[in-house]
Amino acid sequence: MATLRVLIWYVISILYYRKVKGGNIDVHPSEKALIVQYEVEATILGEMGDPMLGERKECQKIIRLKSLNANTDITSLARKVVEECKLIHPSKLNEVEQLLYYLQNRRDSLSGKDPKLFIVFANINDMDEYIELLYEDIPDKVRGSALILQLARNPDNLEELLLNETALGALARVLREDWKQSVELATNIIYIFFCFSSFSQFHGLITHYKIGALCMNIIDHELKRHELWQEELSKKKKADILLDCLLDEDPENQTLRKDYEKTFKKYQGLVVKQEQLLRVALYLLLNLAEDTRTELKMRNKNIVHMLVKALDRDNFELLILVVSFLKKLSIFMENKNDMVEMDIVEKLVKMIPCEHEDLLNITLRLLLNLSFDTGLRNKMVQVGLLPKLTALLGNDNYKQIAMCVLYHISMDDRFKSMFAYTDCIPQLMKMLFECSDERIDLELISFCINLAANKRNVQLICEGNGLKMLMKRALKFKDPLLMKMIRNISQHDGPTKNLFIDYVGDLAAQISNDEEEEFVIECLGTLANLTIPDLDWELVLKEYKLVPYLKDKLKPGLC
Repeated sequence: MATLRVLIWYVISILYYRKVKGGNIDVHPSEKALIVQYEVEATILGEMGDPMLGERKECQKIIRLKSLNANTDITSLARKVVEECKLIHPSKLNEVEQLLYYLQNRRDSLSGKDPKLFIVFANINDMDEYIELLYEDIPDKVRGSALILQLARNPDNLEELLLNETALGALARVLREDWKQSVELATNIIYIFFCFSSFSQFHGLITHYKIGALCMNIIDHELKRHELWQEELSKKKKADILLDCLLDEDPENQTLRKDYEKTFKKYQGLVVKQEQLLRVALYLLLNLAEDTRTELKMRNKNIVHMLVKALDRDNFELLILVVSFLKKLSIFMENKNDMVEMDIVEKLVKMIPCEHEDLLNITLRLLLNLSFDTGLRNKMVQVGLLPKLTALLGNDNYKQIAMCVLYHISMDDRFKSMFAYTDCIPQLMKMLFECSDERIDLELISFCINLAANKRNVQLICEGNGLKMLMKRALKFKDPLLMKMIRNISQHDGPTKNLFIDYVGDLAAQISNDEEEEFVIECLGTLANLTIPDLDWELVLKEYKLVPYLKDKLKPGLC
């Protein structure tokens, strides 16, 4: 009886925690409906609230749009869908609207077949039925591939799918033969192989079916299609602008304006579907690029040119993937040279700053890799990145990486003076004085050392009590790098050099064998720069007994 009471108490004491996370939104392949992917994470908590058992499951919800027809107000319907479906974040309203427009204009190609043939929850035991769909017409192939994709999205099914050579062979064949006929079909099949590409042990399978090379061809084709769409849209837009200028109310002109609006809506719907295809294809290639030999093959097929072209897109998720891929490739000189040919810096400048934190962070890291090249540093300054990067110094999330890029730019003497026309130096001085550690961050002090080599920058550094604060900190912590910055400050003629009169004694007092040699060398260098007529060096040498120290250090063989 006592044991039963303990068991009941234990069961009551545990808690159940459930977390739902929204994911991608797609159109139903056969019905007028949206498919919302989401993830459910269930955790059983113990008496003290610590997790005892957890499980994660990928699910999907189908939103059927029975009222959708040619006359439906898409904007209002999209707003209603987002409001009623808690799985869709309000920020995806525009994406939902574009998908609804696509559904509104998609032809019903079921050919009289029952739309219920689309099985929401696929079963690994029904694989033979799904394979048979791959031998039918395009709508059936789309349904079949969508069902297999559901299975592939669960990692537990991948090994069993790997053994089904018939299915994999059929998928590869359909992709090779029919990818131009249906974007949904191509996206589904590439997504299936992408699921395999997430695990290195399955990369041989993808190589065997030459999916990587096929993805390269598909990406190249889709990018060219996008250029054609933009050209067509641009022509109609120019005509629309001309009509606005003429203020012509002629019925024929009104028809042209409506034609442009319709074309633009169609373009938006096509771009949404195309970007889904590009994302999954590029992600698959990025996974395969773990092998440097495979990466070299991609480079020979102009992967860099394709990626840089894709930077013109506005889809944040696609851009994050593209920039991440470029960052990986940029560590090799050949890839970096290809990026130079494609004017990559001009394309990256629009992303700094941007609202998306992950995109901004990965873009800065790509710029850091590129900033090792002198020509690209020059280009960064030309396109106006200097003030943009300086503005990021005030943000803790990007301060460190932005400072590293600026440090590289400051290595070139021709660019040092440009920092004086930004608010960079006041920010750096604030960071220096607020640093609580004995040793200042290497990136920060190195950057300051470079800037102190320019006379105009030094004038800003010494404004107010700037030099006094620097000297006080350097002498307190015996910091050789901070003293190196002060040494650079002391080399410039003019009013700033005269400020050192008050610190000659402090500097001379550091010259001894008791101090760290690097620090003493910087103090000596600073004193050597003080070519001030009114300074009595004989008195300094005698008062601080510097002659014996200097004679000892100047003996042959000691340096």
